Amino acid sequence: MPARLPSWAWVTGLTVGAIAAVTVLGVQADRGPHPTATSAKPSSTASAQPTPTASVPARVPDGSGTGRRVVYSLGEKRVWLVDASDASRRTFTVWPGSVSPDPGTYTVSSRNAATTGSDGVQIEHIMYFAAKDGVSVAFSNAVDGASPPPAASGTKTGGVRMRKADGTALWAFGTVGTTVTVVK
Repeated sequence: MPARLPSWAWVTGLTVGAIAAVTVLGVQADRGPHPTATSAKPSSTASAQPTPTASVPARVPDGSGTGRRVVYSLGEKRVWLVDASDASRRTFTVWPGSVSPDPGTYTVSSRNAATTGSDGVQIEHIMYFAAKDGVSVAFSNAVDGASPPPAASGTKTGGVRMRKADGTALWAFGTVGTTVTVVK
């Protein structure tokens, strides 16, 4: 009759097996295709928000630095998550607030899992990286996944909002100290 293993040995074995399986799946997922959002173009009305339209994902802008970083294009209203080999892992469009950072290199200074935005919307995945005119600039997404409402005239908001799936990806990618390059 074979010897019985103590219960802690079974639990340890199952835990090690689960960790190995998750590691293998994570490596496979990192090597597979990565989804990208389509570009957004503003409508002809002045207060309208961008709406998705089909297009080929944009290339990482020239002059945006090297190495692992987040690249934010003010003109394209687009973010790229760039890995250490300078390959774009994901790109997506965003809805900028009324206050934009100046072009330059910043770092993620702090993160907040969830709060209420200055527009009263419940937001999550807040990553602060700049300040301008006394307004903090941060990436975030609405908890319900909605685009931000148009800001009231004269309201200063520094939130750079994105779709929920993009916010989740950025949150996983950008830890405190991650470089954020802002280009025109």
